[in-house]
Amino acid sequence: MVFEVRDATADDAAACVAIYTPYVESTAITFETTPPSTAEMAERIAAAQERHAWLVLDDGERIAGYAYGGPFKSRPAYAWSCEVSVYLDREQRRSGGGRALYEALFARLEKMGVRTLVAVIALPNAASLGLHSALGFEPAGTLRRIGWKHGSWHDVAWMQRRIGDDSWAPAPAPPAGADERT
Repeated sequence: MVFEVRDATADDAAACVAIYTPYVESTAITFETTPPSTAEMAERIAAAQERHAWLVLDDGERIAGYAYGGPFKSRPAYAWSCEVSVYLDREQRRSGGGRALYEALFARLEKMGVRTLVAVIALPNAASLGLHSALGFEPAGTLRRIGWKHGSWHDVAWMQRRIGDDSWAPAPAPPAGADERT
């Protein structure tokens, strides 16, 4: 299948909400319990674009998925780390769309100076664990029975991957957007 991966805009917010809503309402893949509005999703896209990236997958007819990076934590020491997520329309799973989105996102984040990617995966989720493993993520730990959704407790797996050259000492000032709150 042919995909175009591009930067998301506010105009993509409704499509992103449509993709995300079934995950919110029917799964524990996300611990959100109420789908965001289109306006809130547009704000999330804009916030991600300020320091990291939010990309969409266009299959030629519609937006079929999205991936984004956001701050791992806000303290300056974490400024070169990024939490990443990917969501696909359910019809697009196992189509190569998740890989296409993530590969483009990782390249973008590496150019921005990000050196560690973190994925937080609610369990069970064999598809996400498989995708992240196939893309070079390694297990970093599991938080047991940390989230409650749909009448049961869920574990959360943490995975991480290094990107780019991290053999250098970063500049004294972290990338824009880092602060001391966390």
